[in-house]
Amino acid sequence: MLAEKFTLSDLIEIMRARAGVAEGVRLDTAIGDTSFLELGYDSLAVLEIQARIAERVGVSMPDDAVSRMPTPNAAVEFVNQQLAQGR
Repeated sequence: MLAEKFTLSDLIEIMRARAGVAEGVRLDTAIGDTSFLELGYDSLAVLEIQARIAERVGVSMPDDAVSRMPTPNAAVEFVNQQLAQGR
């Protein structure tokens, strides 16, 4: 079953639980427009986040998803677009 909406809070929960948090990074601040790289998440970590999002919301993520999700806000927007297309 597809989730109805994916939020920044959902993403932060995945980031904390699955990919970890880099030392000195506070995910409880305004991180929405900060790049994953600046937050301490390399491309492998973003791939892990992508996989966990797909599991959680029940959508198949395209191969180019990582390049389309450079920031947390962009990731949330992209996932919600995928959800809308899946309905």
